[in-house]
Amino acid sequence: MRLSKWLLTAMGCALGALGLTLNVTGSESSESREDPTALAVAEIAKREVQPGDWPMWGGWTQRNNTPEGKNIPTEWDVDSGENILWSVPLGSQTYGNQVVANGKVYIGTNNHHAWLARFPKTIDLGVLLCFDEKTGEFLWQHSSQKLPTGRVHDWPDQGICAAVYAEGDRVWFVSSRGEVICLDANGFRDGENNGPFKQEDNENQDEADVIWKYDMMGQMGVSQHNMCSCSLVCVGDTLFVCTANGVDETHINIPAPNAPSFFAMNRDTGAVLWTDKSPGVNILHGQWSSPTYAVLGGQAQVLFGGGDGYLYSFDPAGDGQGNSRLLWKFDCNPKTSLYSVSGRSTRNHIIATPVVYDGLVYVAVGEDPEHGEGNGHLWCIDPTKRGDVSPELAQDKDGNELPQRRLQAVDERVDEQAVPNPNSAVVWHYVGYDANGNGKLEFEEEMHRTCGTAVIKDDLLYIADFSGLVHCLDAKTGEQHWTYDMFAASWGSPLLVDGKVYIGDEDGDVAIFRHSKEMDLIAEVNMGNSVYSTPIVANNVLYIANKSRLYAIGEKSAD
Repeated sequence: MRLSKWLLTAMGCALGALGLTLNVTGSESSESREDPTALAVAEIAKREVQPGDWPMWGGWTQRNNTPEGKNIPTEWDVDSGENILWSVPLGSQTYGNQVVANGKVYIGTNNHHAWLARFPKTIDLGVLLCFDEKTGEFLWQHSSQKLPTGRVHDWPDQGICAAVYAEGDRVWFVSSRGEVICLDANGFRDGENNGPFKQEDNENQDEADVIWKYDMMGQMGVSQHNMCSCSLVCVGDTLFVCTANGVDETHINIPAPNAPSFFAMNRDTGAVLWTDKSPGVNILHGQWSSPTYAVLGGQAQVLFGGGDGYLYSFDPAGDGQGNSRLLWKFDCNPKTSLYSVSGRSTRNHIIATPVVYDGLVYVAVGEDPEHGEGNGHLWCIDPTKRGDVSPELAQDKDGNELPQRRLQAVDERVDEQAVPNPNSAVVWHYVGYDANGNGKLEFEEEMHRTCGTAVIKDDLLYIADFSGLVHCLDAKTGEQHWTYDMFAASWGSPLLVDGKVYIGDEDGDVAIFRHSKEMDLIAEVNMGNSVYSTPIVANNVLYIANKSRLYAIGEKSAD
């Protein structure tokens, strides 16, 4: 069903309740399509990595998980070893995502396996592991001891939740302690302690060699909520970072509203270039989205999913005086939506990473999985507009613009109103689709909250939500092609490679679909336990981590 922009806003939350597909300014799918795989290959070729590597979360700066790959298996068995090239134990909970660069595989987890003798598994750590790409041999580990303030800042057993960025002989990542850390990709196996940081506990060959570190809590005054989880994006010599600044244990107070939520820093020195605190007192919970970069409409843009439910776009260069330069912002929730930690919230923040495809930006809203399931919104946004490009504006009963508010922008009980924004950047808005035409939203027709990031190719968009539904849409119009119920929560994001789509769930199943606007389930393969991360392909090998083990999957040679 397609509705005008005016009708979209006038109907407000009622449309959200019905779960309709809302096509605002989108046109029919174009005949000429961007090839994200070719663009990813070309970008990666310019970095100091090997062809076929996947050196960051999403592989490249537009975060579209569509690598090059051939003959990627659709059948394997973690018990018999069929098509398992190698596997290695991780911790007991693994939320970090694997990255492959220059012959090494990196992944974040906790310390339950205890790879290092000096840290038995009874010691809770955030752990970054490095393995040999060809054999799975353990090379080294970086260990982040738990913050003394406890679960409000560093939740037990969660480990390292972010993916690294790797290039040349360096690795950058965000630790569970809220540190941005630069490591030597060779650890101490090269016999050198590279600096300027020289304070490592030891120089054992199986331990990480820290080049520099930046403590966001200590040096910026950030108060991360539960965990810091930002998968860095790097452009030139600049890293872009989300700080995870959030609420305290009451879920009401924001201890550090003036601390940065987003910033840019030099990757070689760790020097901060500019900062931004936009969500400020309007942070709903935490801030766990990761940044995206692209040149859009001739303007370089870095995109951040804010803890207030807004998507922000900044000039990557900042204002030249240590501050950000905002290009646009977009409220990803209806103005009448209400935030609550009860689990019944209709206002959400952004955990997923924005994705860029063919000049448009795609992002969905979500919540901490501990807060349960709920309604969702998936947006396609025109990034060429400037200023507040939200779908709606909040006004009082006299038509005066209301300031941004944390829990609810518009309270209709006091005659406040949401009105259409003439500067809206909405291309389309998806909250579901009444496929059977019965006038109400069925579970399998609705877009729910998601932690996941969309993947897009050939104008087909795939995304999984936390309620376990996989959605396939037309990327240009938002029209729903199909949904599939995995009957288990999905925390991760899809992989699209070799004409197939792979997505894991909490039951440990990896569903494999044919890349098509017709639903065609090729196979479901069980990984032994929960899959919270996202499958990737690098150098024609499929990598999937369940919560306690990493598998390298490929067609074995005859010998």
